[in-house]
Amino acid sequence: MEHRDTAATGATEPSRPIEDYALLSDRHGAALVSTDGSIDWLCRPRFDSPAVFGRLLDPEAGHWSIRPAAAFHTERSYAGDTFVLRTVFTTDTGTVHLTDALALGPTDTAGDGAETNTTDDDTDERLLLAAHAPIATLRVLECTAGDMDLDFVFRPRPEYGLVTPILTAVPGGVLATGGPVRTVLTSPVDLAFGHHGATARLRLRAGDRLRFAAQTTGLADTPPPTWTPEAIDAALTETARGWQDWSDAHPPWDGPLPHLFRRSILVLEALRYQPTGAIVAAPTTSLPESAGAGRNWDYRYAWVRDASFTVQALAAAGRHGEAVEFFEFMTHAAARYKPETPLQIMFGIGGEHDLSERELGHLSGWRASRPVRVGNAAWLQPQLDVYGELLDAAWHLRGHLRRLDDTARHFLADVADAAADQWEQPDQGIWESRGLPRHYTYSKLMCWVALDRAVEYARLLDIEGDAAPRWEAERDRIREAIETRGWNPEAGAFCAALDSASENRDDLDAAVLSMAAVGFLPGDDPRLVSTVDAIAARLRDPRGLVRRYESGSDGLEGPEGSFVMCTFWLAQALALTGRPDRARDAFAVAAACANDLGLMSEEVDTASGAMLGNFPQAFSHIGLINAAVAIRDAER
Repeated sequence: MEHRDTAATGATEPSRPIEDYALLSDRHGAALVSTDGSIDWLCRPRFDSPAVFGRLLDPEAGHWSIRPAAAFHTERSYAGDTFVLRTVFTTDTGTVHLTDALALGPTDTAGDGAETNTTDDDTDERLLLAAHAPIATLRVLECTAGDMDLDFVFRPRPEYGLVTPILTAVPGGVLATGGPVRTVLTSPVDLAFGHHGATARLRLRAGDRLRFAAQTTGLADTPPPTWTPEAIDAALTETARGWQDWSDAHPPWDGPLPHLFRRSILVLEALRYQPTGAIVAAPTTSLPESAGAGRNWDYRYAWVRDASFTVQALAAAGRHGEAVEFFEFMTHAAARYKPETPLQIMFGIGGEHDLSERELGHLSGWRASRPVRVGNAAWLQPQLDVYGELLDAAWHLRGHLRRLDDTARHFLADVADAAADQWEQPDQGIWESRGLPRHYTYSKLMCWVALDRAVEYARLLDIEGDAAPRWEAERDRIREAIETRGWNPEAGAFCAALDSASENRDDLDAAVLSMAAVGFLPGDDPRLVSTVDAIAARLRDPRGLVRRYESGSDGLEGPEGSFVMCTFWLAQALALTGRPDRARDAFAVAAACANDLGLMSEEVDTASGAMLGNFPQAFSHIGLINAAVAIRDAER
């Protein structure tokens, strides 16, 4: 819960701390709401669509704020296990509650609703969240004590702030037209139109309740009518019920930090694009890994490697149905493997392959961190670890994927062939280095995982011929390469890349911590224990957080922060190597990176402890879930 004293300046500072934001989601798109009641990020109609409100990245790129006119104190929380946000403003004269949500459609427990408990061989888990959201942003004000003046500013700026729409009055509200979208604002009060958008000074007294809603449609669509107050209240109730019912339908958690664990599961669901089952890495673009350093990337896409991590996290928490949907999306989006072309590492949330990167030069960036990028050039990189992550995902779901069609079976066999064909090639690695390719140990490890799972999966896939013996032979060759060329006796660790000992280069990579989790070595293997200890000693910052790798090894200018996911990896590895007490300590350090609402960014500034990177970050929440499971199991 946030407690903040805020001066009545009439406008929020252009770049608020990342941790000041809350997430709203309707599983089609997402919004970020600041502690002082401003929606500073909203993309419509999809996570990866151009922003309608983009003040997160530029003060002129649009926002929708409702905040007290006088100095105020703020508290906020989610309503139970939902993404219905409640912000309480308190001034010297009164108290007002602001409730925010992205509307879900009506719940349907008979159709798209209740989870069906069946056998492990035939699990049919259905979501309680509606299939079709109305693409509406809901905001409800209620004065619970005294009275209060509030400043209301509705300033849409479509196309990442390029478009200043024309505002016209319509019955019950305002129509904003400009660029490729129209936005209809339902407003119970008259608004003034000007350069700063639609504005008003609101006066609320105890018992007053004002309801607002904004709906976005395409330019070719007929603008929807404004909503009645009863319709807004009903949509808000259905949205809260949909999220809470979904959460209640799944098993309770009996391990560490149950509140953060449940919120992490909810975040993964909030980042899932309902029409396809894809999960975005984060709902934002270009929140920097280091302020002003140019390390700004678009994370609103679905990475193949997230399939493995997400499946492990969701399946461990009893969410098999959602994991199956994500795996099926990846299988269909990737299509057939071509021997001359590496498997693409990431896709658009609708299955798109071309994610060409470009810069938005008109945006100043969060805290002047240019360039702002859309698209992600990493889609062109060869990253060999994706084969292992995809087949590991299939292996974790083997009890739920027995009715694979021929296309899916052939695809999984193709992925195994790709690992066998390409594992000896250098690549850009899991961290998507923009330097020269290397023979990354983690990439080889995940090729080993791909072939190990394929050998075990061969019977279920009904593979004939010499495929399985070939996979087994290449798997054993990879093991030999990692154990002989990856191990550096001087460093006492498996290093970032093969042949580090002969090259006098002993740099470490936190991704190697996954060796125990994927079963490459048993938890009591001295080399694994020594590797975990070396990473803990050399890659941790003064706060105890873990960096991804040692500086200067990624081909990019400037430093970066410490990586939340890697700190959870350390906690998981300590648990799997039989040291649950140390694991608990590392877990606590990583979990402390969450904000008051339990949301985590990608990285943390080493000096200040402030959040960095895109937010909230699926990787970080996946790491929390997997580490919590490992600690619980180790302590048992």
